[in-house]
Amino acid sequence: MAHVAAARTYLDVDGRHLSVSNLDKVLYSDGTTKHDVITYYLGVAAVLLPLLAGRPVTRKRWPNGTSQGAFFEKNVPRGTPDWVRTVTLDSPGSTKDREQITYPVLTTLADLVWMANLAALELHVPQWQVGPRGGVRAPDRLVVDLDPGEGAGLAECAEVAGVVRALLAADGLAAVPVTSGSKGLQLYAPVAATQDASVVREYAHRLAGRAAAELPDLVVTRMTKAIRGGKVLIDWSQNTAAKTTITPWSLRGRDAATVAAPRTWEELADGAALGQVHRTEVADRLATHGDLAAVLLERGARVPTR
Repeated sequence: MAHVAAARTYLDVDGRHLSVSNLDKVLYSDGTTKHDVITYYLGVAAVLLPLLAGRPVTRKRWPNGTSQGAFFEKNVPRGTPDWVRTVTLDSPGSTKDREQITYPVLTTLADLVWMANLAALELHVPQWQVGPRGGVRAPDRLVVDLDPGEGAGLAECAEVAGVVRALLAADGLAAVPVTSGSKGLQLYAPVAATQDASVVREYAHRLAGRAAAELPDLVVTRMTKAIRGGKVLIDWSQNTAAKTTITPWSLRGRDAATVAAPRTWEELADGAALGQVHRTEVADRLATHGDLAAVLLERGARVPTR
């Protein structure tokens, strides 16, 4: 068990002796410090780590806080502890062996503390896992990203989510809604890890078109800015093998320390009251609702091919 004290520079975390720095450094304009970030990630580790298992993690880091610049990081940084699992994969879009990236695969409490100490606030993962020897497996999740345009918000996203949920259910897939901690929300569904990523992507494309046909005045499926006012973009392309999405329970790099939070469908039914979840609300939500994303750890159904 880890014990965090704001004045300490070393933490003993499950048998690892970690050096941490600047625990009182404010990373968010709401006053959230690095100490708070570490404490948050330790508090959600039991539900977060299973969702990260086997997935190479791309991080978004804010070394000087979210009011300053950020950068995405794929390769493990210099000084990565030797106990952190890594996997080396071909870079997306490169010819084989031309360029490779060595990603961390987070598996332990100590891994989460190490990440938090680097101000890696956002954890992004693909919809597929790697095996024990680093082989890339078929996707085991489908994600439907609902992104509101100007003049739309979570209420509109919730309305679209209800339609997408019904379409997924008709195809035998169970959806978990996650308010993104940013503007919109995602729906995740476990799928059988037996189909090529292109099959899942094309299914998501058709799914988006079906939702747009049901809600033509509310849904768009193209990113063209001119058509997005007051509407919700269904970004089906997030199922491309090279892309990543924010993992449920991850913090977001906003002004306030909001979280990509799994939600109940009852909450989405009252879309007008729906808001993003702050890190300080998560412990009570876990106590009340349990792990709403646990279904993503189950084996899903195959997606229809037509």
